[in-house]
Amino acid sequence: MIFHSDRGCQYTSWQFAALADQFGIRLSVGRTGQCWDNALAESFFATIKRELLDTATWTSRAAARIAIFDFIESWYNLHRLHSSPAEYETAHAA
Repeated sequence: MIFHSDRGCQYTSWQFAALADQFGIRLSVGRTGQCWDNALAESFFATIKRELLDTATWTSRAAARIAIFDFIESWYNLHRLHSSPAEYETAHAA
């Protein structure tokens, strides 16, 4: 797994690097002055927070995981104004 972030001190600290290493996560940071490299991820997480996470509570971590998966599969990928994986696969079917 690769964890990509900006150059914030919380992500470039030795403590964070040690924790990532402990879990087998490779760290990646954007170059200085290139704020747009995280735009897609930031947009996605803002959408999921605004449209799902801020609207409900769950009884367990498993229930939240299922809700997030369902949101991505049934709403975000199929009904948002961007092309969905289903549309891409249909358009590029061999």
